[in-house]
Amino acid sequence: MKPNDVVSTLPNSPTTNTHTSVDSAQQEQQAGLDFVRQVITEDLNEGRTQTVVTRFPPEPNGYLHIGHVKAICLNFGVAEEFGGYCNLRFDDTNPDAEEQEYVDGIANDVKWLGFEWKDEPRYASSYFDQLYTWAVQLIKQGDAYVDLQTPEEIKLNRGNFVEPGKNSPYRDASVEENLQHFEKMKDGTYQEGQAVLRAKIDMASPNVHMRDPILYRILHSEHHQTGDTWKIYPMYDYAHPLSDAIEGVTHSLCTLEFQDHRPFYDWVIEKVHSEAVPRQYESSRLNIDYTITSKRKLRRLVEGGFVNGWDDPRMPTVVGMRRRGFTSEGLRDFCKRVGVSKTDGIVDVAMLEFCIRQSLENTASRGMAVLNPLKVTLTNLPETLDLVHARHPNVDMGERVIPLTSELYIDRKDFEEVPPKGFKRLIPGGEVRLRHAYVIKCDEVVKDEQGEVIELKCSIDPDTLGKNPEGRKVKGVIHWVSATKGLPAEVRIYDRLFTEAAPDADDDFLANLNPDSLQVVQAYIEPALAQASPEQRFQFEREGYFVADQHDHTSEKPVFNRILDLKDSFKPEKK
Repeated sequence: MKPNDVVSTLPNSPTTNTHTSVDSAQQEQQAGLDFVRQVITEDLNEGRTQTVVTRFPPEPNGYLHIGHVKAICLNFGVAEEFGGYCNLRFDDTNPDAEEQEYVDGIANDVKWLGFEWKDEPRYASSYFDQLYTWAVQLIKQGDAYVDLQTPEEIKLNRGNFVEPGKNSPYRDASVEENLQHFEKMKDGTYQEGQAVLRAKIDMASPNVHMRDPILYRILHSEHHQTGDTWKIYPMYDYAHPLSDAIEGVTHSLCTLEFQDHRPFYDWVIEKVHSEAVPRQYESSRLNIDYTITSKRKLRRLVEGGFVNGWDDPRMPTVVGMRRRGFTSEGLRDFCKRVGVSKTDGIVDVAMLEFCIRQSLENTASRGMAVLNPLKVTLTNLPETLDLVHARHPNVDMGERVIPLTSELYIDRKDFEEVPPKGFKRLIPGGEVRLRHAYVIKCDEVVKDEQGEVIELKCSIDPDTLGKNPEGRKVKGVIHWVSATKGLPAEVRIYDRLFTEAAPDADDDFLANLNPDSLQVVQAYIEPALAQASPEQRFQFEREGYFVADQHDHTSEKPVFNRILDLKDSFKPEKK
């Protein structure tokens, strides 16, 4: 979605309140209901609405990101809650920026998030004939005219917040002249930039969006849906409200930057005498710290090679978050917690991470993986054992076999020759429990010529399989993997893409890139993990949540992405 191309460069101006009913409804909020749900409740109770109809109307000019997820959850969510329906509509009015790839990607994202739209996806381009008919109607009513000024002249004559705009010299042309000019725009006689169709409203309006906004421009471009049928294309601000009206949308939900566009939204629907009269309501957009959602800046990351494509797991795109291993349930919960408000703010990314961890706690099966291997030899293990353990401690997910052999790998961070205070893992002469197995004691430390520890020789306490040792307390528990029956795996450790909470506070956002946002390690995993399906999620015990990579993972060459570590800094409010 985007505002009118011509006026989007202008800052939002204060809008004179001519929509008292809408504005008051948005301000007066009942306890337990956000203002959108309050409006809908009242509309249904008063009989103004029989069936709630919403829409999610992205422009197919890029991939969806976390901000769109909130819009999807709101539009589909309220429709479902109130027994109505939500349309998926592509506002495809700019053929120069739109591609079928994005159409397909958006549809897949909405489905993956768990929502269904009514019937087939809609396209604004399907309404081009009707939009054109209405444009002719506006000309005949004296509500629109063809302007032959140059784009530079139009921009200059729009005025500013101190000075009113100036009327175009073509503003008072006759209906006949305007119809002739409009036909020449349509049949390709006029070239791009030579003419536009404008609404005739008020060049002195304090709201710049009402200063004769452009309705149609000339583009000799092929459209992904309509081919080369059209030489003129409607502007977003014209096509969007009328598409809502055609579809019978009752509540048009958008973000706050469209608030100043609402008077034109209402004006154009009134002028074409639409039977259906949708109402626009604006709420805050989703802003998260350590995150950027500007399409321009995201594109720069991709095209500059700072990330590995739009689905890089560090990207805030839906495809990126999915590949990272984020769950659709966690994203929906996050949007629910953020809620709907009329004021912009910054949401703590820790809340998002909390919601994802919550969704994984009882859905991700357990497994063991050693990310930084250190060899351990069990000197007195009588034989190889196949230990059978549950895949999850609290949820029935079946069992897995964990081979225990005399040669193991433990994580290097779980051994210290000279331990710091409070260290409860393995030390020379000390004991720890192997997760799901025996208590072991470190009897010997083997070093290479450089003095680096390369192997630990340990003995098991044969009486401690599944029970505590007699007469002593062993505090530490460490994870491990068989060195001979475990499998090597590539593990990608992802962290936040930016080091600053407001990475795009200025245009030099690239300076805030986190150089450690991706580390690739060669790990060892228990055999059961290699059989994972792509996108299957796990908790690697003591390490974090991981997902089998959507594209690169195979049982022969396992590849896992870290979703998140196990530490939560977000403290949810108690309900």
